[in-house]
Amino acid sequence: MPDVPSPPPPPARKPRLLEQVRAAIRTRHYSLRTEEAYVGWITRFILFHGKRHPNEMGEPEINRFLSDLAVRKKVAASTQTQALSALLFLYRHVLGQTLSRLGDVVRASRPAKLPTVLTRDEVRAVLSKLDDTPRLVATLLYGTGMRLMEALRVRVKDVDFALNEILIREGKGMRDRHTMLPESLKPALRNHLDSVKALHERDLKDGYGEVFLPDALERKYPAAGRHWGWQYVFPAPSRSRDPRSGKTRRHHLDKSGVQKAVRQAVLDAKLTKPASCHTLRHSFATHLLEDGYDIRTIQELLGHRDVATTMIYTHVLNQAGGRGVRSPLDSIRGGSG
Repeated sequence: MPDVPSPPPPPARKPRLLEQVRAAIRTRHYSLRTEEAYVGWITRFILFHGKRHPNEMGEPEINRFLSDLAVRKKVAASTQTQALSALLFLYRHVLGQTLSRLGDVVRASRPAKLPTVLTRDEVRAVLSKLDDTPRLVATLLYGTGMRLMEALRVRVKDVDFALNEILIREGKGMRDRHTMLPESLKPALRNHLDSVKALHERDLKDGYGEVFLPDALERKYPAAGRHWGWQYVFPAPSRSRDPRSGKTRRHHLDKSGVQKAVRQAVLDAKLTKPASCHTLRHSFATHLLEDGYDIRTIQELLGHRDVATTMIYTHVLNQAGGRGVRSPLDSIRGGSG
């Protein structure tokens, strides 16, 4: 009996649009937070226009969507900028289209606001109300000027006790930089790392102990993720499943726990200022200026691309009398009657 030719395999299913978006993001090694944000904005854009495919739309539809965010939703300027970045990524890197006419967008206003800054006594009061790991993280934020997520993503190998410095990898704008390791923080950090190492050894004994590695390092050095140096300084209390690889790993500490602890510490310290984790970074920069350090040095420590961003702390000092300007009221003898 002659062989019956097997039917041809069915054609491979073309990935759905959002699957293509995720693939393009992962190819460029963007973070999971960026991936979720971009997919969310692209989904909202499609729903806003009645589920039309982006291939059928262009600049006018993008302008209407972004303007609606500013006019009706009243989002912050940074939120509108993130939505625009997501749509530009979609059209450039997934659909292969170049957008040129986006000048008609109603921009969300960006009010000029000075950052909240704590005095040194207020910083001391807030830190005194914290315990354990949240206290160590918050102290590190004030002592180094790091952003919260930068601190939580620090690896063991990037802390140099001999040189008193910390290497911050892929900070905002995907730029690396160094900051100082405060001498007064070293004993507490060493003790913390001892407990982290014990936790890592238990994970290894249980058949785990692997962490996420950036870029293509996991393929190039498949065993590196289990090495002590690659572990997070602030690991999560429990292991979890990586949503991209499906592997069970110990990720870094979630930011929400530290944020809640700092908010509660601000209340317990009876401060009236709306302080947060990021306020500790602002306080770090302002106090360095008070101590006479130059603006360029502070710019490098903070990781600002433009010194104009750092200059806002000089305005904070001016407002608070940090330049030694004395009110004429203080020179009047005998009171104001």
